[in-house]
Amino acid sequence: MKSVSELSERLQELHRRTEETPLFNPVFQLAHDLSRDLEAGEMSLDDFEAIVAELEVASLKERATRLECMVAPLDEQANENALADSFGNGDFAAFQKRWESPSLHAVFTAHPTFLLTPDQSAAVADAASGKGEIGDNVVGTDRPQVTLAYEHQRAMRAIANAQDARSAIVSQVLAHARETWPDQWAKLNPVPFRFASWVGYDMDGRTDITWSNSIGFRLSEKAERLQRYVAALEEIDADHPLLGELRPAALYAIERAQDFTSDLTDPAALSVAANRLTASDPRKLLSLKKFIDALDSEAAESDDAKRAVALKTLAASMRADGLGMGWIHFRVNAKQLHNAIRRRIDPDGNLDLASKGAVVHLRRAIAKVKPHRSNFGSLAIEASTAIRQFLAMAQILQHIDADTPIRMLIAECEEPATVLAAVYFAKLFGIEDKVDVSPLFETETALEHGGRFLDELLAEEVYRDYARKRGRIAIQTGFSDAGRFVGQIPASLAIERLQGRLSEAMEANGLTEVNALIFNTHGESMGRGAHPTKMADRLDWPLSPWAKRRFARAGITLEPEVSFQGGDGYLWYATPELARATLTRIACLRPAETDTDAPVDVFYRRTDLSLDFYRAIKDHQREHLESRIYSRAITAFGLGLLNSTGSRVSRRQSDISADRDMNLRQIRAIPHNAILQQLGYPVNVIAGIGEAAEGNYEEIGELLQESARGRELVRLVRAANALASVKTVAAYGELFNSAYWASRPYRGTEQHLSMACENLSEYLVKDDRVGVFRRLASRLRVDAMKLHRLLDHIPDEAPTANREDKRRMIGVAQSLRLALMQAMFIRAVSVPVFSRANDVSRDDVLEMVFTLRIDDALAQLRRAYPRTFPRISRFDLTEAADWPDGADEGYEAIHRDYIDPIERAYSLSLRLSTAIANIFGAHG
Repeated sequence: MKSVSELSERLQELHRRTEETPLFNPVFQLAHDLSRDLEAGEMSLDDFEAIVAELEVASLKERATRLECMVAPLDEQANENALADSFGNGDFAAFQKRWESPSLHAVFTAHPTFLLTPDQSAAVADAASGKGEIGDNVVGTDRPQVTLAYEHQRAMRAIANAQDARSAIVSQVLAHARETWPDQWAKLNPVPFRFASWVGYDMDGRTDITWSNSIGFRLSEKAERLQRYVAALEEIDADHPLLGELRPAALYAIERAQDFTSDLTDPAALSVAANRLTASDPRKLLSLKKFIDALDSEAAESDDAKRAVALKTLAASMRADGLGMGWIHFRVNAKQLHNAIRRRIDPDGNLDLASKGAVVHLRRAIAKVKPHRSNFGSLAIEASTAIRQFLAMAQILQHIDADTPIRMLIAECEEPATVLAAVYFAKLFGIEDKVDVSPLFETETALEHGGRFLDELLAEEVYRDYARKRGRIAIQTGFSDAGRFVGQIPASLAIERLQGRLSEAMEANGLTEVNALIFNTHGESMGRGAHPTKMADRLDWPLSPWAKRRFARAGITLEPEVSFQGGDGYLWYATPELARATLTRIACLRPAETDTDAPVDVFYRRTDLSLDFYRAIKDHQREHLESRIYSRAITAFGLGLLNSTGSRVSRRQSDISADRDMNLRQIRAIPHNAILQQLGYPVNVIAGIGEAAEGNYEEIGELLQESARGRELVRLVRAANALASVKTVAAYGELFNSAYWASRPYRGTEQHLSMACENLSEYLVKDDRVGVFRRLASRLRVDAMKLHRLLDHIPDEAPTANREDKRRMIGVAQSLRLALMQAMFIRAVSVPVFSRANDVSRDDVLEMVFTLRIDDALAQLRRAYPRTFPRISRFDLTEAADWPDGADEGYEAIHRDYIDPIERAYSLSLRLSTAIANIFGAHG
């Protein structure tokens, strides 16, 4: 069994044995077969690596196929035709209204979602774009360290492709308008998409981003965007008079960006960089208004159609992006804002910010506050993270880009006083007319009480005045923590109800004249708010037609916003072809619009069924969350099943012995979702659906089938369930089964492993993980049986392509990894006993291996067994010595037989993690 096809065939054969023995586990049995072959010398780690490489290539091809299917067609002419077909036959006013309001704001976010190496990303993108095949040259290479600078560079590359694709769309829109309405077309100022990023500006959950990083990034974005404007104008006219100002402005921005790449902790160095940026300079550009006006005027007067359209297209880019690659999103945590505001209005700490009294205090403070001037010295010495962010925004607006608004996202925002605190600081530093304060609703508490929150916030006159000044109310709904703590299905339904409550609150408080900007931030995988079946579902899932109709009927202009997260999410824009296809699909689907006359979806009309269904799923998910069994299973391997995929840490710090007591709060939402898929079952998508329908399968099935929203829900569940395996969950528990290890050398087999198996069996007698995984698997199995009963009543609209092939591919990968983990266990327990050093014992090292903290375990083993010892020949001594009397070889044999194989086996297991994630469609 030395190829994927042979292993797949063997797994299929083993699956048939479950008909005879229902408890038989084919995934673990194949792992056992592989482990026996490896320990007997019939297979080597080289053989394993060859199979792993074959799986990796196949999984990358699977990802490329899925990507292509989601955005197809990719042919340029086909996309032009699709866009042309969407223009319709309306009048100019309707056409203008459609294209001058963004169909979508796209935010290029980061976090730990850079699963693929640069070469793998490029290969997937090229394959999806029809530019080449994926070969084995992109697997088995070193993974680059994912730094903040790397994340930012990748984000800017994706945004650049998105900008070019948007320009192509704008150009076609303008050309159509010029041909159709020759006397009116020049009035058209299309902004079909806006782009933004929080990479380098998101301070929630991290302390490694300095204010100078943020300023430096913004300056580098300004420099890059100005150079792109210059290139675009040169292509129109290499001698255009506006180039005389744009070229020097670009060079000036480059120089200032370089100033802020150096170490600015020294006040003298900061003073030099800051004074250069704040000084008057003829090359310094803070607004593009005059350039936009000049380009529009020239286009209107030009008789050259191609030139006129090109000039208007460039003006549209400037209007959309300003002096940067896009808008920027700063983000802080509500607690950081609370600490900051107390310094201003409650220095004694007596005020409860959740109280009505806090709102009264803030209302008065906002009314009285006078703008304060600030400079880079103010920024450098400010200790409060939240205030520092407002100071940074003030400097950006004053010295980098005076026109482009900035978003202030507030994580874990559960009280109106938190938003008012942000408004206070925006006014304190004179930037309230350029900053959109956006509370994030993601926790169960925030979603449950979000309607009350919005009612109270919008009832405040100081907030209404602020919103009218900005022209929009901005909120953020998050699917990561919501999917973790509420479950993905209940979270999506709770979020859409919250969105509906926003429309009601805006209407009730006379705010229908301002826009509603709803940022639905989610990841790229099915467990984090991204629907995997088609682009229409991906756009509807976070902002449903029902929610959109609530705004449309109230006369409120909606600005939908979604995230494309991390390196894996950037694949949508990894090539010009993919970017054009992605934006064309979105433009044709028109996610900002809806049919106000559409009949009421039965899912919302039959609330006697749908609400009970929702609550039952939510209760089931909560039971998992609160269950010691679930928590222990999910954290059984810590984060050892996952590659490092981002610059933000995925786990909070803990000591060596803390893994056994790790809880879900110590693992962030993204890795939690990834672990579920690595263990073989997306609990936060599937669990509870079957149980919620128990006893009412026919009626619930009919409801879901008749409802467009219900069918969308079922498509998500089916996509996850198609790849899920309860047997795989149970297989991971068998690694800790003392009886299994005691039985391996039974009846004279594998006698060379008898001591290692005996030691493992003895050590694992006290381990709880086998029981934990068995109990979790039993609960998942019962719920899955009920789910299948429900799905029998609902036709499968979008069956997963090549479902069985994908399932077997995942099964083979899981079996290979289980075999590699067994190899690690055997070698770890076979290492000779060493004395306790630095409070780390041999049992500690074993526990590190069992929880896949392999790097930590190897560090301890290498310290206990060095390859070389200090040589006495290094000393220049006159006195003779007979000791040491042997060759100074160190513990080379222990490294060869135990330490190095553990390291290699773990490296291969992480490569399998990438393959499994690719097949699942997981990101990060």
